[in-house]
Amino acid sequence: MFETLVYQAFWLTFKLAFCTTAILLLIGIPLAWWLSQSNTFFARLIESMVALPIVLPPTVLGFYLLIAFSPNSLVGSTFEALTNQSLAFSFWGILVGSLIYSFPFVIQPLQATFTQMDRGLLETAYSLGASKLDTFLQVVLPICRNGIISSGLLCFAHTVGEFGVILMIGGNIPGETQVLSIALFDAVEAMEYKKAHSISAGLLVFAICSLALINYFKRPR
Repeated sequence: MFETLVYQAFWLTFKLAFCTTAILLLIGIPLAWWLSQSNTFFARLIESMVALPIVLPPTVLGFYLLIAFSPNSLVGSTFEALTNQSLAFSFWGILVGSLIYSFPFVIQPLQATFTQMDRGLLETAYSLGASKLDTFLQVVLPICRNGIISSGLLCFAHTVGEFGVILMIGGNIPGETQVLSIALFDAVEAMEYKKAHSISAGLLVFAICSLALINYFKRPR
């Protein structure tokens, strides 16, 4: 029984981390590029809003998302009308929460990578007649590839370790919202420390390997 629950939690955690990372990279790469290029007040306001989950307690974010996902809210009722499912205490609910909570862990490293890029390369590309889009696709992305990879790895690792937000909006439903961090909490509550040690050891090894890869790709080449 325990092995089945851990297996379900493992694949649910992987699915959540993969979907979160893929979606945030698609959104985050162009947004981080715009933030790195713009000096407007609006850009700084967006930058501050993106960074809010870093300083906001996860339970606070989870509480407001739970209110927003309830069937009585516009978001929750609309989702339920379209899908005949509740957004709260579902995989889609924890995915939305994870996207919001992990946003700064993609945007900030990407923005730093783009900011450190040699501007002379952009000017050279423009002088040779390349459009802004061509320059971004053929110059910026290849040069900043390692920074993009490390940002994706950081987002993936951060999502695997999420707890407070997931527990608030997803609860503890095996096979639906019970990720590894929740399964660990469940094992400790039940005083099943052998099971807790097994999950903790796996997450610890994953965290060390993830940090090693992130630091590898962060090194200048």
